[in-house]
Amino acid sequence: MRSNSGKRIKALELWAAKLRRNVVDICMQRGGYAGQGVALADVGACIFFDEMREDGKGWYHDRFVNSNGHDTIINYAAMAELGIYSMAELRTMGADGSAIDQSPIEWARGFEITSGSLGTGVSQAAGIALGERKRGSDKRVICLLSDGELHEGSVWEAFMFAAHYALSNFIVIIDNNDLGATGKTSDVMAVAPVREKMEAFGFHARQINGNSIPEVLGAFEEARTLPGKPYAMIADTKIFAGIDVYQDAIPFAHFVGKDGRWDTGRLEWELGWNEILATIERLETELAALD
Repeated sequence: MRSNSGKRIKALELWAAKLRRNVVDICMQRGGYAGQGVALADVGACIFFDEMREDGKGWYHDRFVNSNGHDTIINYAAMAELGIYSMAELRTMGADGSAIDQSPIEWARGFEITSGSLGTGVSQAAGIALGERKRGSDKRVICLLSDGELHEGSVWEAFMFAAHYALSNFIVIIDNNDLGATGKTSDVMAVAPVREKMEAFGFHARQINGNSIPEVLGAFEEARTLPGKPYAMIADTKIFAGIDVYQDAIPFAHFVGKDGRWDTGRLEWELGWNEILATIERLETELAALD
């Protein structure tokens, strides 16, 4: 069991703040999926800077599949810190001729699959997990998907597949924010109770606050110790969690334009940018004090 020391938590909080900074930086250029990326920073920090084991060759031994193209901005934000992409490259996202796609395809550096065809990534991730087991590998496969993808029948077929083959090397993280492109997930078609449904489909399951690093770490710890079944982490997240001045921006649940507009209202990019820079400075000071 890993120690949830104050220094470990503080370091991950700092990583999460840097991921939020990178998401905002990217989206300030010509828009993007800012709310999702900011909300997933705590989960992303735990995945990329704590949970996945390194392979000693500049990448990871374990495998991460992001099913939801809207959420892949958190991959980019993390890979900027890892040196896989430069921020100069990432600032071209969405520009004509740019190699940086908002929903990346499988040849893109650091991506396992083509993201964005909602409902298909879980099937691919489950197949990867089965393949790793068949070749005798101890690699784990972590798959992130949105709660809106639970509207897709293929997702539940994949869950049945994973349970049938007892893929204990398979971890599903559901970004459970109850928001989609057209409104609340629960209004479009209710998916709750998600934890109970995942258990009924043959998973170990735990519902957590996805914006609490200790809770995310606790779920990963549990996933490593529970045998015989795949694991589902239902991560309740809040759009723009971690940047207070954006918290009233719920209309910006999907794509935020360069001018800070989406449907109705306006997002003041500069205010959030300044807030997250101040947060990083504070966390760096607090972490240094723990040395």
